[in-house]
Amino acid sequence: MSGRYALFRWNADFARLPGFPADQEPHWSLAPGAQVLLLRQGEEGVRLDRVRWGLTPAWLTDLSKTPAHARAETLADQPMFREPFLLRRGLLPANGFYEWRGTQLKRPFWMTGEASLLHFAALWEAYPVQGHVYLSAALVTVPAAGLRRPLILDEAAQAAWLAADTPPTQLRELLARPAPPLRERPLATLVNDPRLDAPECLTPA
Repeated sequence: MSGRYALFRWNADFARLPGFPADQEPHWSLAPGAQVLLLRQGEEGVRLDRVRWGLTPAWLTDLSKTPAHARAETLADQPMFREPFLLRRGLLPANGFYEWRGTQLKRPFWMTGEASLLHFAALWEAYPVQGHVYLSAALVTVPAAGLRRPLILDEAAQAAWLAADTPPTQLRELLARPAPPLRERPLATLVNDPRLDAPECLTPA
Protein backbone atom coordinates (compact mmCIF):
# COMPACT_ATOMS: atom_id res chain seq x y z
CA MET A 1 0.00 0.00 0.00
CA SER A 2 1.15 3.54 -0.78
CA GLY A 3 1.31 4.63 2.81
CA ARG A 4 3.82 7.45 2.52
CA TYR A 5 5.07 9.91 -0.07
CA ALA A 6 7.20 13.06 -0.23
CA LEU A 7 6.98 16.62 -1.52
CA PHE A 8 10.22 18.47 -0.84
CA ARG A 9 11.04 20.11 -4.18
CA TRP A 10 8.96 22.24 -6.56
CA ASN A 11 9.58 24.91 -9.17
CA ALA A 12 8.60 28.59 -9.31
CA ASP A 13 5.55 27.94 -11.51
CA PHE A 14 4.15 25.53 -8.94
CA ALA A 15 4.76 28.04 -6.14
CA ARG A 16 2.85 30.68 -8.09
CA LEU A 17 -0.34 28.62 -8.27
CA PRO A 18 -3.30 30.22 -6.45
CA GLY A 19 -3.55 28.94 -2.91
CA PHE A 20 0.10 27.88 -2.56
CA PRO A 21 0.78 28.35 1.17
CA ALA A 22 3.37 31.01 1.95
CA ASP A 23 4.61 28.85 4.82
CA GLN A 24 4.83 25.61 2.84
CA GLU A 25 7.77 23.51 3.99
CA PRO A 26 9.42 20.52 2.32
CA HIS A 27 8.31 17.10 3.54
CA TRP A 28 10.14 13.82 3.05
CA SER A 29 7.53 11.66 4.75
CA LEU A 30 3.81 12.39 4.40
CA ALA A 31 1.52 9.76 5.93
CA PRO A 32 -2.27 9.39 6.31
CA GLY A 33 -3.56 12.01 8.71
CA ALA A 34 -1.00 14.59 7.57
CA GLN A 35 -1.77 17.95 5.99
CA VAL A 36 -0.94 17.66 2.28
CA LEU A 37 -1.33 19.83 -0.82
CA LEU A 38 -4.25 19.15 -3.16
CA LEU A 39 -4.56 20.54 -6.69
CA ARG A 40 -8.21 20.98 -7.66
CA GLN A 41 -10.52 22.95 -9.93
CA GLY A 42 -11.77 26.07 -8.17
CA GLU A 43 -14.28 28.70 -9.23
CA GLU A 44 -11.57 30.74 -10.95
CA GLY A 45 -9.38 27.91 -12.25
CA VAL A 46 -6.95 25.39 -10.85
CA ARG A 47 -5.75 26.06 -7.30
CA LEU A 48 -3.92 24.46 -4.40
CA ASP A 49 -5.33 23.80 -0.95
CA ARG A 50 -4.05 22.22 2.22
CA VAL A 51 -6.13 19.17 3.03
CA ARG A 52 -6.10 16.33 5.51
CA TRP A 53 -5.04 13.00 4.02
CA GLY A 54 -8.05 10.91 5.00
CA LEU A 55 -11.41 11.43 3.28
CA THR A 56 -13.96 13.03 5.63
CA PRO A 57 -17.47 13.42 4.17
CA ALA A 58 -19.83 15.82 5.94
CA TRP A 59 -22.10 12.93 6.94
CA LEU A 60 -19.33 10.93 8.64
CA THR A 61 -19.82 10.63 12.40
CA ASP A 62 -16.90 8.34 13.29
CA LEU A 63 -13.80 10.38 12.49
CA SER A 64 -11.57 7.37 13.15
CA LYS A 65 -12.85 5.93 9.87
CA THR A 66 -11.48 8.34 7.29
CA PRO A 67 -10.06 6.31 4.38
CA ALA A 68 -6.71 7.46 3.07
CA HIS A 69 -7.00 5.31 -0.07
CA ALA A 70 -9.64 4.56 -2.70
CA ARG A 71 -9.26 1.53 -4.96
CA ALA A 72 -9.56 2.48 -8.62
CA GLU A 73 -11.37 -0.77 -9.44
CA THR A 74 -14.29 -0.16 -7.07
CA LEU A 75 -14.47 3.54 -6.15
CA ALA A 76 -17.10 4.40 -8.79
CA ASP A 77 -19.58 2.07 -7.07
CA GLN A 78 -18.78 2.53 -3.38
CA PRO A 79 -21.05 4.95 -1.44
CA MET A 80 -18.07 6.63 0.25
CA PHE A 81 -16.39 7.48 -3.06
CA ARG A 82 -19.13 7.49 -5.71
CA GLU A 83 -20.13 11.16 -5.42
CA PRO A 84 -16.63 12.63 -5.06
CA PHE A 85 -15.55 10.55 -8.06
CA LEU A 86 -18.18 12.32 -10.16
CA LEU A 87 -17.93 15.79 -8.61
CA ARG A 88 -14.78 16.30 -6.49
CA ARG A 89 -11.57 15.08 -8.07
CA GLY A 90 -8.10 16.42 -7.37
CA LEU A 91 -4.40 15.69 -7.62
CA LEU A 92 -1.79 15.18 -4.93
CA PRO A 93 1.59 16.55 -6.13
CA ALA A 94 4.62 14.52 -5.05
CA ASN A 95 8.28 13.98 -5.86
CA GLY A 96 7.89 10.26 -5.27
CA PHE A 97 6.55 7.63 -2.89
CA TYR A 98 7.84 4.83 -0.68
CA GLU A 99 7.22 1.16 -1.16
CA TRP A 100 8.05 -1.72 1.17
CA ARG A 101 8.67 -5.19 -0.26
CA GLY A 102 9.38 -8.56 1.21
CA THR A 103 7.74 -11.02 3.56
CA GLN A 104 9.88 -11.44 6.67
CA LEU A 105 11.98 -8.28 6.58
CA LYS A 106 10.46 -5.61 4.33
CA ARG A 107 12.91 -3.44 2.42
CA PRO A 108 11.98 0.20 1.62
CA PHE A 109 12.26 1.56 -1.93
CA TRP A 110 12.01 5.13 -3.22
CA MET A 111 9.80 5.30 -6.34
CA THR A 112 9.97 8.21 -8.80
CA GLY A 113 9.03 8.95 -12.41
CA GLU A 114 10.53 10.73 -15.39
CA ALA A 115 9.26 14.12 -14.21
CA SER A 116 10.49 15.72 -11.00
CA LEU A 117 6.88 16.26 -9.92
CA LEU A 118 4.31 13.47 -10.07
CA HIS A 119 0.55 13.94 -9.78
CA PHE A 120 -1.48 11.28 -7.98
CA ALA A 121 -5.22 11.02 -8.66
CA ALA A 122 -7.29 11.85 -5.58
CA LEU A 123 -10.84 12.48 -4.41
CA TRP A 124 -11.71 15.28 -2.00
CA GLU A 125 -14.47 16.24 0.42
CA ALA A 126 -15.43 19.26 2.53
CA TYR A 127 -16.18 18.84 6.24
CA PRO A 128 -17.84 21.83 7.99
CA VAL A 129 -17.04 22.30 11.68
CA GLN A 130 -18.32 25.30 13.70
CA GLY A 131 -18.44 27.67 10.75
CA HIS A 132 -15.15 26.54 9.22
CA VAL A 133 -14.88 24.19 6.25
CA TYR A 134 -12.04 21.66 6.31
CA LEU A 135 -10.92 19.80 3.20
CA SER A 136 -9.81 16.19 3.05
CA ALA A 137 -8.66 13.76 0.39
CA ALA A 138 -8.17 10.09 -0.44
CA LEU A 139 -5.42 8.82 -2.73
CA VAL A 140 -6.58 6.65 -5.65
CA THR A 141 -4.56 3.44 -5.89
CA VAL A 142 -4.14 0.75 -8.54
CA PRO A 143 -2.72 -2.79 -8.39
CA ALA A 144 0.92 -3.06 -9.47
CA ALA A 145 3.56 -5.75 -8.95
CA GLY A 146 1.41 -7.46 -6.33
CA LEU A 147 1.11 -4.20 -4.36
CA ARG A 148 -0.99 -1.02 -4.45
CA ARG A 149 0.47 2.13 -5.98
CA PRO A 150 -0.85 5.65 -6.60
CA LEU A 151 -2.67 6.25 -9.87
CA ILE A 152 -0.19 8.58 -11.61
CA LEU A 153 -1.62 10.82 -14.34
CA ASP A 154 0.26 12.51 -17.16
CA GLU A 155 -0.44 16.11 -18.17
CA ALA A 156 -3.34 15.34 -20.53
CA ALA A 157 -4.94 12.95 -18.05
CA GLN A 158 -4.55 15.50 -15.26
CA ALA A 159 -6.59 18.05 -17.19
CA ALA A 160 -9.34 15.51 -17.89
CA TRP A 161 -9.37 14.33 -14.26
CA LEU A 162 -9.78 17.87 -12.94
CA ALA A 163 -12.32 19.08 -15.52
CA ALA A 164 -15.90 19.19 -14.27
CA ASP A 165 -17.36 18.20 -17.64
CA THR A 166 -15.33 15.02 -18.23
CA PRO A 167 -17.89 12.23 -18.86
CA PRO A 168 -17.93 9.23 -16.47
CA THR A 169 -16.91 6.88 -19.27
CA GLN A 170 -13.70 8.83 -19.81
CA LEU A 171 -13.06 8.98 -16.07
CA ARG A 172 -13.32 5.20 -15.87
CA GLU A 173 -10.82 4.95 -18.72
CA LEU A 174 -8.39 7.08 -16.72
CA LEU A 175 -8.75 4.71 -13.78
CA ALA A 176 -7.74 1.79 -15.99
CA ARG A 177 -4.74 3.44 -17.68
CA PRO A 178 -1.47 1.48 -17.58
CA ALA A 179 1.04 2.70 -15.04
CA PRO A 180 3.92 4.83 -16.33
CA PRO A 181 7.48 3.49 -15.99
CA LEU A 182 8.95 4.20 -12.58
CA ARG A 183 12.47 4.40 -11.23
CA GLU A 184 13.26 2.69 -7.96
CA ARG A 185 16.08 2.94 -5.46
CA PRO A 186 16.57 0.71 -2.41
CA LEU A 187 16.82 2.66 0.83
CA ALA A 188 18.32 2.24 4.25
CA THR A 189 15.86 1.46 7.03
CA LEU A 190 15.92 5.02 8.43
CA VAL A 191 12.67 5.73 6.56
CA ASN A 192 10.96 2.95 8.53
CA ASP A 193 10.65 5.41 11.42
CA PRO A 194 7.30 7.17 10.77
CA ARG A 195 8.44 10.12 12.93
CA LEU A 196 11.33 10.95 10.61
CA ASP A 197 10.54 13.73 8.12
CA ALA A 198 13.95 14.78 6.83
CA PRO A 199 16.33 14.19 3.90
CA GLU A 200 17.71 11.16 5.76
CA CYS A 201 14.55 9.30 4.65
CA LEU A 202 16.22 8.96 1.23
CA THR A 203 19.48 7.50 2.55
CA PRO A 204 20.51 4.79 0.04
CA ALA A 205 20.82 1.19 1.17
